[in-house]
Amino acid sequence: MVPYQNPLSHQLRNVGMSLKEWQTALAATGRLLVGFRKWYYNAAGFNKIGLMRDDTIHEDGDVKEALRRLPEKVYNDRMFRLKRALDLSMKQAVLPKEQWTQYEEDVHYLEPYLEEVIRERKEVEEWSKK
Repeated sequence: MVPYQNPLSHQLRNVGMSLKEWQTALAATGRLLVGFRKWYYNAAGFNKIGLMRDDTIHEDGDVKEALRRLPEKVYNDRMFRLKRALDLSMKQAVLPKEQWTQYEEDVHYLEPYLEEVIRERKEVEEWSKK
């Protein structure tokens, strides 16, 4: 009986890397990407006025419907952040650094609702084609 050989291990040997070296390289790349994402998040600047990523999405029909479906507390929190950001923008000021929205704290609260709205819209479009 021939022992099982992982095809990936065979391909990696052809490249000259062991599986452990490959995993280490992937982990380093992942850390680099996370570092770049954090840098870009801070460079965008919306976090400095207390906004989250989903607060900055352009409001088209799908987004407006998703906003309508938000729970009341989440919607009120969003409105507070937007009003505070508008006030800070008019004053040409930013929040103290300890109050900035951190990359790790930013929750994509609108995404599940938006995906549901888009899925429903596409489903309706498919039905209307028939």
